Amino acid sequence: MAVNRVPVLKRCRSLGLDPIYLGINKKSKRKLERANKKLTEYGLQLREKQKAKFIYGVLEKPFHNYYEKAEKQSGMTGDNLMILLERRLDNVIFRMGLARTRKEARQIVDHKHVLVNGKRVNIPSYLIKAGDEIEIREKSKSSQRYKDILEVTASRLVPEWLDVDQENLKGTVKALPLRENIDVPVNEMLIVELYSK
Repeated sequence: MAVNRVPVLKRCRSLGLDPIYLGINKKSKRKLERANKKLTEYGLQLREKQKAKFIYGVLEKPFHNYYEKAEKQSGMTGDNLMILLERRLDNVIFRMGLARTRKEARQIVDHKHVLVNGKRVNIPSYLIKAGDEIEIREKSKSSQRYKDILEVTASRLVPEWLDVDQENLKGTVKALPLRENIDVPVNEMLIVELYSK
């Protein structure tokens, strides 16, 4: 399995991204210094794509597959792409506050701690649907890990398209997210421009 091993704060600095969007509450003291280089149009488009891939932890090929899927759906391709990324199971676990970061959410799903509609799912890219019930399995609920996670994520805002019961480590997807509900600082129109060349 391919893994991106670039230090997170270094990557955030190069993309001009606040680490808080990744669930990381650290700041880098270094400043990114570039020799008066103005980014080209292609450079801006590429940066937006890299930002989206980095935030959601998706590699190039799956990201391109999401784009192709978004293109086939009705509506705006850029909005569809962001909604598809937001519907990933690892992202939903992160949004529900059951993981500190998306990477940790991915690990929780990989380790078979998550039930979707009562069935165990260990695929982080599983796309949730409206009405799905997501919970941490009974065996894992009592572990210290989740107590620590809830301490950190208790103050995090849960998106309005999710209904979460943090005491019992479960939640329901009330509806699919709309682009307005997604607070990720990515200009998806630039990604669409990049792919449509």
